[in-house]
This record gives sequence, structure tokens and C-alpha cells, in this order.
Amino acid sequence: MSGESASAQSGIGSPRLPPYSDEAEKGVLGSVLQDAAILDLCIENQLSSESFYVPANRIVYEALLEMSEKRRPIDVLTVADKLRETGRIEKIGGDLYVHRLIDSTPTTAHAGFYIETVRQKHILRRIIGCARDAENDCYKTDEDALSLLGRVEQSFFSITDVHRSSIATWPEMLKSVMTQIDKMGHGGDATVMTGFSDIDRELTGLRPGNMIVLAARPSMGKTSLAINMAENMAMGHLGDESEPKPVGIFSLEMSREDLVMRMLCTQAEVSAHKIRGGYLRENSDGHRRLVEAADRLTKAKIYLDDSAGMDVMELRARARRMKHKYDIRMFVIDYLQLLHSKEAARQGRQIETSAISGCLKGMAKELNVPVVVLSQLSRAPDREDRDPRLADLRDSGAIEQDADVVLLLRRPCMMDKEIQDKRLAIVDIAKNRNGPVFSGIHLDFNAELTRFSDRKEIGVDGFGPANEAEPHQYAGNGRT
Repeated sequence: MSGESASAQSGIGSPRLPPYSDEAEKGVLGSVLQDAAILDLCIENQLSSESFYVPANRIVYEALLEMSEKRRPIDVLTVADKLRETGRIEKIGGDLYVHRLIDSTPTTAHAGFYIETVRQKHILRRIIGCARDAENDCYKTDEDALSLLGRVEQSFFSITDVHRSSIATWPEMLKSVMTQIDKMGHGGDATVMTGFSDIDRELTGLRPGNMIVLAARPSMGKTSLAINMAENMAMGHLGDESEPKPVGIFSLEMSREDLVMRMLCTQAEVSAHKIRGGYLRENSDGHRRLVEAADRLTKAKIYLDDSAGMDVMELRARARRMKHKYDIRMFVIDYLQLLHSKEAARQGRQIETSAISGCLKGMAKELNVPVVVLSQLSRAPDREDRDPRLADLRDSGAIEQDADVVLLLRRPCMMDKEIQDKRLAIVDIAKNRNGPVFSGIHLDFNAELTRFSDRKEIGVDGFGPANEAEPHQYAGNGRT
């Protein structure tokens, strides 16, 4: 056999047609012509005119959609008239083509199979198109490679997003919710605990798919609180729930070395200032505690990305890969105002922040995990001498709208130097989409160790009440 004939038989070098099934497309159209209710099934499965590859079939389907929208009766004659009115009848070969659609569909019983076949072929064509576009972009674009990769990944995932049906019957939805309720009763709910008992009690945990915004003025400790939550989860320090769970952290502000140093010092109860000052000797008790802390942290399921100045789409792509590879149960992003959106950057910072916030909310829903996003507050609380509130979220009201939960952190001693209780930190639940808001969750903050903990009864050292009969020294600083 010659090389030419071998190539011809194997198909090598011959043009390939995109995946499609003319028989299935005609089966869908013929079924609709016999039973117009089947068009609702097509729409429910998100068949569009682009789902049909054969031009004539696409034209007929477009006419069916137009007639359905105007509530016109659908049969062979009315469809042919519609095509004739709009000057499209000759493009499909005349009335005969419409009649042949009926002849090619002996029964409507298999309409679901025809619809799924057309849908599957359309997905395959979209995959091919995305792959071709990605190849062309790689040759032509000057865009950063990682940004391009994130955009390409998003284009592929958007295929499944478009074709994922969100329609379910009412009994199915009730059954699903009852299953969730049963899991909650047996401790099997998918909510994530923070390790801070008062916060967990008020929020009943962090819910998958939720965006939780933790906001504060600079130097209040929002990074420390978020990292403490991540440590509690990754090390299994969640009360009765002791199994460590994977946590992903995007640190856009602090380097990975600084963040790991902070975690080590927190776990070992050693001051980072002493380490940096060279006051910690190798054989000291503090050094021993650091070694033990490092051993404990080695077992923690923490995955850290400290890339600076990321585009939000790139972050979302990295989070998607991290989720699929390590089964991440919660993400922490530090912090929102350091993210960028190339697509919205030219429209002003407020629009850009809105785009970033919306993308992070979409990421939480897509990956079905809680996403804790740190955010700055405006200077309004300092200027007006008051406690922070929801409207103080910086740059855009979209953050307030997109967030499922908003936590506002403050430390009274940082705002009023006369307050003696230097450990007191207060968290206000300013927004809670799935529950009530709550003001005044009290925590302890050890500034030397950058560690938050549940509020304890502290003795006569000037940092709190000696027993439950004595009130906290801080009962508000006169601010509204």
C-alpha cells in the first residue's frame, strides 16, 4: 500500500468536521413540530440556535423560538409561513424541508435523547473553539502568561456554567434541604467553624458558597484574626471537630516568610520581636517551643500563595486549581483592595472594586466553599469619632451587597488611649444574610503574639474582670 493511499484511509491530512448530528437536530425539530410542548424542554436544557450546527436546522429553530416568544401556534404550516414571511424559507430549501422534518421523526418519545445529543455535540464544539482561541492567543498576545492561563481556564469552565441546568422539581428541592437538616442534626453539616466560640455561635459557622468580609481600619489585627481562623481549621482546633481541613490563603500584602513566622510565633507563644532582635538563644525554652510549634504546623493543611498585585481572574483560576488539587474547605484573601481587574480598571476604582467583589462572590459559589475576604474601612470612623459600620466599607457599596456576612473588627484601646483593657477586641456582625446581626462579640488579643482567643476572665493585671460578677472595664467609649 502506498503512503498516499494509507494516509487517505487513515484520514491523516483530511479536513475534519466539527462534532454534530444532523439526525438528532432534525429529531429535535421534528418532535417540536409534532408537540410544541417539547420546545419548553429544549429551552430548559438551554438549547440555543448555536446548538444546531446545520444552517437550515438553525434557521428553523430560530423561527420556533420567535414563535414561542410571541405565543403563536406551532405546526408544519405555521412554521413554514413564519419562514416565508421573514424571507428565510428559500435558505432552507423551501416548504419541503419543513415537511421532511416530520417524516424524519417517527415518534416524539425519544425527544429527550435527541435534545441531549444536540447539547453534547454543542459542548464539544465549544471546547474545540476555546482550545483554538487559546492556541491563537498564545501566538499573538503580549499578555502575561499566567493571566492568559486564568482567562483560558475561565473560558472552559464557563462552558459547564452555561450548560448546567438549575431547574429542579419542588419535591426534589425539599428533599435536598431535609437532607441538609438531617446532616446538621448529626454534626455532618458542611459549614466551617472558625474556632472562636462566640462567632461560631452567632453565625452557626461559615457556609459553603458564602463570601465573608472581615473589615477593619489598619493595624486592628484583621490579618491576625483571619490567619487564626485558618490555623484553627487547618490544625483541627475546633472543639469536638478535631479533623484538620485544608485551607487556602492568598496573601497579597505579607510575604510567605512573614506569614509563616507569625504563625510559628503564635503557636509557640514566642514574641517575633525577640526573634528579630536576636534575643532568642538556640537552647532556650523559647527555641524549644518554636521547634515543637514547627512540628505541629508541619501537619497543618495550609496552602499559601503570596503573589502580589494579582488580577482577580488569575486569583480565581489559582483558587480553582488549588480546590481541585487539595480539596480546599476555606479560602482567605488578604486583602480585597490589593486585587486588580484588568477588564474594569479603565472604568474607575469604584467600578473595578465592584467587579472584583462580584468575581470573589462568584468564586465562592463556583467552588462551594466559604471565602473570607479582608477589606479596609474608610477613615470615616476616625474623623467622626465613632465605631465602624457597614457603610464604611471602602471603595464600593458592591462589597456590602455581594457579601453574605460582614464582620467589623475594632480594638477600643487603639481608638481611645485612656482605655486600660489593652487585650479587648470587638467583632460586630454587621450583615448576616442567613441570620441576625449582632454587636459586641468580645475577644482577647495578644499584641505581642498577634493572637486572638475567646474572651477569658483575667485577674488583677488591669486587662479585664477578675470574675463574672465584675463587669468588663470597657462598656463602650461613648461612641454611637
